[in-house]
Amino acid sequence: MTTTDIAGCKVALARFDLEDSPATVRQKSRDFFWYSPILKRQLADVTGDFVVSPRTEAEVSHILATCWQHNVPVTVRGSGTGNYGQAMPLAGGCILHLRHLTAVTDLSHGHITAQSGAIIADLEKAARATGQEIRLFPSTVQTATIGGFIAGGSSGVGAIRWGGLRNPANIRRLRLTTMEETPRQIDLTGADIPKASHAYGVNGVITEVEIPLDPATDWVDVLIGAERLEPLTELAMAIGDSPAIDKRMLSVFEAAICQTYFLRHRDFVPATEAVLAAMISADTLPALEAMIAGTGASIRFRADQNPSTRRLPHAYELGWNHTTLRALRVDPAMTYLQMMFPRATCLDDLDRVKARFGDEVLIHLELTRFDGVVTPVGIPLIRFTSEERLEEIVTILEGTLGLPVFNPHRVTLEEGGMKRPDLTQLAFKRETDPKGLMNPGKMIAWTDPGWTPTPGKTFLFNE
Repeated sequence: MTTTDIAGCKVALARFDLEDSPATVRQKSRDFFWYSPILKRQLADVTGDFVVSPRTEAEVSHILATCWQHNVPVTVRGSGTGNYGQAMPLAGGCILHLRHLTAVTDLSHGHITAQSGAIIADLEKAARATGQEIRLFPSTVQTATIGGFIAGGSSGVGAIRWGGLRNPANIRRLRLTTMEETPRQIDLTGADIPKASHAYGVNGVITEVEIPLDPATDWVDVLIGAERLEPLTELAMAIGDSPAIDKRMLSVFEAAICQTYFLRHRDFVPATEAVLAAMISADTLPALEAMIAGTGASIRFRADQNPSTRRLPHAYELGWNHTTLRALRVDPAMTYLQMMFPRATCLDDLDRVKARFGDEVLIHLELTRFDGVVTPVGIPLIRFTSEERLEEIVTILEGTLGLPVFNPHRVTLEEGGMKRPDLTQLAFKRETDPKGLMNPGKMIAWTDPGWTPTPGKTFLFNE
């Protein structure tokens, strides 16, 4: 049996940027887990023992070696914008905060390389200064770090063009530091990247990221309204399919979402209309107008024609999980789910969901690409009444309606999305973190490689 030596580890790391006041440690131990009422209860008291912020990759290695020697768990921290408790230190220990590792180390034609603590908006700004732009970013782009996005996220703005982070075209290279007696630096490329991407930092510390760049485009925020949700969704899919229209985001909302939660945009759209929020290239706006003509839908807002509204939130700050955030600001009892609406049956499935749940489930769709096919991903808002009812909604969606749900009210890799252990990630963790000290508790496969899910039950909390 190994003994965790927090006091000895802190003494050994005293020369680094180390903080251990309880209030500071608690604040830096938290991410956006509170989007989920279930995780809000389960993780409310979770905290690390100290925070250490390395300034160089060499310091990362030294800190990991010291924690390894003292058997201290390590949880990597960026800006803490993850929604599923990815950065919550379930076993306490060291919070490895990457706030100093923010440098852009290379910016060339077609790619940018940065340390993992770099804010994504800063990378976009740097790229645009050279006439380029990044491909994919979360709605929290202004505060999220590139390392945190890749380790904890899966998709975002730009997915209608490029799909999610699982698309090999969206990540060129990851540099990883292992947690061993003598840490190593490993560069992951190609088929090896998924060993560490969307792995919650259980396989080591991502210290550097290389992502592709595209030529910069003049994107215009657009709001399109229509009386009914289903025809607007069909129009959104047609826009997604059209090679004549360049788009960076297509987000569909039923009328109640815009009118209740988009407080600074709702006056642009009649109260009865569902809304499509889009980012369209200025050059292809005429093609968009031509496609909309005769459909019954109308352009209700164009940022390029409303110069007095420049202080409005960007369109991307209406979509993805900013939709949930805006709902929570108005009604703290709201929450959300993540699910698939298969393209072939999408419109019928929307009817079935609304018939079954009414206003208990408010439809929010993000149009993305899976293997090149434009597909609606559901991030519906849920009127939360109890944990039991939330679990029942998931069971009905999956079991009765046959719609895949990626449960954001689970803290482990397997329960949230994969629904099964990833044995490739497990093998890599055994190689890069042989003691299992990196973000312990987040990978079920580490303790139960043969795990299978039980409806309504969580692995870690015996519920």
